[in-house]
Amino acid sequence: LLPLTLALLSLLPERPINHPLILILLAVVVVQSWLIAGIGSARLSISDGGVIANISELLTSPDLGRLVFLIAGAFIALAYAARHSTFEGSLLWVTAASALALLAWNGPHAASLAFAAAQLVLLLGLVEDSYRLAYHDELTSLPGRRALEEALRTLDGNYTIAMVDVDHFKRFNDRHGHAAGDQALRMIAAELQKVGGGGRAYRYGGEEFTIVFPGITPSAASEHLESVCTAIADRRFAIRSSSRPRKKPDPPRKTSRPPKLISVTVSIGYAGPSARAGNSNAVLRAADRALYRAKNKGRNRVVRYGARTA
Repeated sequence: LLPLTLALLSLLPERPINHPLILILLAVVVVQSWLIAGIGSARLSISDGGVIANISELLTSPDLGRLVFLIAGAFIALAYAARHSTFEGSLLWVTAASALALLAWNGPHAASLAFAAAQLVLLLGLVEDSYRLAYHDELTSLPGRRALEEALRTLDGNYTIAMVDVDHFKRFNDRHGHAAGDQALRMIAAELQKVGGGGRAYRYGGEEFTIVFPGITPSAASEHLESVCTAIADRRFAIRSSSRPRKKPDPPRKTSRPPKLISVTVSIGYAGPSARAGNSNAVLRAADRALYRAKNKGRNRVVRYGARTA
């Protein structure tokens, strides 16, 4: 029953504790406890080889246990291959350790050690998954707002902060749909990840991003920001159709017209520490003001806070 429960855990999506699927799993665990108690009572009270005794022997057979552990392990491995989640990876180790404790190692001390290792692995997997949910943006795979706030607290000396905003993003969503908008955000995030100068990109929220350059001045960061702004403007991508199959057909379907290629642009404002912006939060606000100045000057451009532009 333990490997079956672990396999069920690998199927559960990320949901709150009061979600029906979570409640069903809790009910399954309660039923399992009742069933185990019933099997134990049957084994103690029946010794005449009757039907109940035979069923009890079958359910507690080591051969059946090995088979169920093998099936559950393969099932969890498929879930891990599909999601690449740390939690499913930890479930694989828990399944292996539980199989050793129950089927391979004799003696309570070895079994207790294996179960303790399984619990530790599962706890580490939950902690790492919690960190991923809290600090990383699922849509773009960039570090999220909380990770940015922690990075800002570590900045000192020379550094540069840039704010990036997608131009006319609401108009883009209204025209092409929110699915295309998500595609555009993922494309922009991929380009921002390539920024040079040691910069690191973060998802600030909505269609806004932040790039942090530790250890370099705004003058040194300028060329890297110009390059990434140009790279995004020059990038063309095709909108995925809602009727597009998940798997590539074999042979490929012939279409009468080529896919529509579209592009987006971004505006960037950046700043460094100064007399008027003495800490990282003030520099972030200064970069945000420079961003709006870039938008007011025509968008698709990079503007430094405090610099004069025509």
